Formats: sequence, C-alpha cells, structure tokens
Amino acid sequence: MVPATTRRRWDFSRDGVLRSLEESLTRLGTDRVDVVYLHDPDDHEASASTTGVETLAELRDQGVVRAIGVGMNQSAMPTRFVEQGLIDAVMLAGRLTVLDHGALLDLVPAARAAGVAIVAAGVYNSGILARPVVPERASFDYHDAPPELLERARAIAAVAARHDLTLPQVAVQYALAFDVVASVVLGTRTAEHVAAAVANHDAAAPPQLWADLVAAGLLDAPPTGGTPA
Repeated sequence: MVPATTRRRWDFSRDGVLRSLEESLTRLGTDRVDVVYLHDPDDHEASASTTGVETLAELRDQGVVRAIGVGMNQSAMPTRFVEQGLIDAVMLAGRLTVLDHGALLDLVPAARAAGVAIVAAGVYNSGILARPVVPERASFDYHDAPPELLERARAIAAVAARHDLTLPQVAVQYALAFDVVASVVLGTRTAEHVAAAVANHDAAAPPQLWADLVAAGLLDAPPTGGTPA
C-alpha cells in the first residue's frame, strides 16, 4: 500500500534500483536478501531489461542478492525476459491459476526450458477462489467477477468436493503441481489465515481431480511436471 502522502514511481535506472534496494535492506536490518524482483515494469520494458536487470546482476555477482527476477500479472513480458536469459525467477500473479491459464502458452514452457523458477502469486485470483463456497459477488483481478466466471468457479468447487477438497485447496494445489513452480505466495493477515494457508498447501490433490476437471471442460489440460499426490 502506498501512503496518500507519497506517489508511486517506477525507476529502473541504476541509481533507482540501488536506492530502492538500499532502502529495503535498511528497513529489513540486513545486508543481503535471497531474491529481488523488478516490480510491474509493464510500461518500462526497455529500462527494466537493460539497466534494471544489469544492476541486479551486478548485485547478484557481489553476493548482495542470490537471485533476480520480475514480478508481474502478465506472462508475455516475463517470457521475453526468460527467453533472453536475463533472470532467475518470475513472480507471476493471477496467470497460472485454476481459473486463468494464460501462462501455459508462453511462460511455463519458456521457464521450463531455461530452468527459471516461477513463484505463483494471486492463486485465488484476488478472491473468487479464496472461499469454499463462491458468494453471489466475488472479486476477480480486483474487479467484480462476471457471472460466467462465478459459475465456472462454482463448477470447479463441485468437482473438488467429490474429491473431499475445497476450492481454495484446489487453487493452491493447481499451482504447486507444476514442476516450474518453486513456491506459492499467499497473503495472510491473521493466525487463522496462516493456518488455512498451511492446510491448503498440505492438501493432497489426486491426479483424478485434474482429469475430472478436464473432462468437465473446466481445464484445458492437467497441470504438468509436478509430483503427483
């Protein structure tokens, strides 16, 4: 969240990247971090793919960061970064979910070929997949979900129930089933949220679940490359 007294500014220059990371290290009270992402460079691909990545690569070589990547809610630009050999990881929000399979056509095969890790965020698509029972109104990509998506989510929940799974569990397990997915990011605010996140992570999704979703026309293909439950 950006305070009302400040303005969000994208700056992928060398000075901008160094300043941003230094401020983060100060806030964290450390001198190094595991991974740094260039956040949402949608309108700044030229600078992000040159000075932005080059600066992070220097920091990686110096041991200040262990891995570098981009964090976005689209798959096309991260795919180009991967294919150019620029990054180690992609944090992808909302495009590798049981409702939105957009990354299957570009980022997933590119990441697999390059050995780049995907960190799956937004697997609940901002709310529509976050509850066992889909409400009358739910959020998809931070907007009201259209009726057809609400019905599709309910249909997925019905198939999940036949396997003694909830919709949020299926949402998490879908992302985890891909071999290129290193981890799933789940937002939490309470101890109950944390417990639910752990339960969703630990749920066992059988291969037949994905086969049933494909047969029902709710998935184009089962998630691939992961370790079957």
